[in-house]
Amino acid sequence: MKLLFDENLSPKLPSRLGDLFPNSLHVRDVDMKAAIDPIVWDYAKDNDLMIVSKDADMHDLSLVFGNPPQVIWLRLGNCSTLEVENLLRWEFSAIQLFYEDENLSLLSLS
Repeated sequence: MKLLFDENLSPKLPSRLGDLFPNSLHVRDVDMKAAIDPIVWDYAKDNDLMIVSKDADMHDLSLVFGNPPQVIWLRLGNCSTLEVENLLRWEFSAIQLFYEDENLSLLSLS
């Protein structure tokens, strides 16, 4: 279960969550710092990654195209990296169930 963190999230998250989500990446790790959403979408799809984003555009893409990739949409507003990390840790079981269900394309967390 590998995650791809979108530009609007801290590049520290892959290492901070490496115990739960090993081999996860941030868009900066793959030279997509300012990439448009369809490029990020295609990269995640081609590399079997779930996108984690606070961006409503990723939510919209998941509704239009379905999966893959699956999208975890964080609805936290302005928050710290620690708050994002804690939410993903708290919701690990829900994320795992979401990942295992090939019919689901969007998981909204807040």
